[in-house]
Amino acid sequence: METKTKEVKLEWLRSRMFVGTDHLGTSIAIGYDQESDPASKAVNPSDLLLLAAASCSAYDMVQILEKGKQPLEDLKVEVQAKQNQEAPYPYVSLHFNYILKGDVDPEKIQRAMQLSEDKYCSVLATLKPGLDFTSEYTLED
Repeated sequence: METKTKEVKLEWLRSRMFVGTDHLGTSIAIGYDQESDPASKAVNPSDLLLLAAASCSAYDMVQILEKGKQPLEDLKVEVQAKQNQEAPYPYVSLHFNYILKGDVDPEKIQRAMQLSEDKYCSVLATLKPGLDFTSEYTLED
């Protein structure tokens, strides 16, 4: 199987605050330390993992539904995760609820979910072997 190398960078700012920069040069504040730096606003690293999984799958869902000429008006993903409370605090289960709006065919939604979750989303492909993964969708008017 062919591979592709990507580079991301992480720079320590102060306390437990970092700036992460993706391979395209986009940056995000990462970390937290409410005791020593209560004004800091950054994404918690383990939450960032959940957001990465949700955004990876949502990206695929939008692309698949658009290619299928589905009139998607809105998409949100709610993620519920269970995490062990002992170090190294791994996630043990992950549940996605895709909330869609538009006159979208339910069969097309199911197919888009299946393709994203089992074939296209690199983050889920990395995470799913180590945890219990489930998903559902809600189609709103």
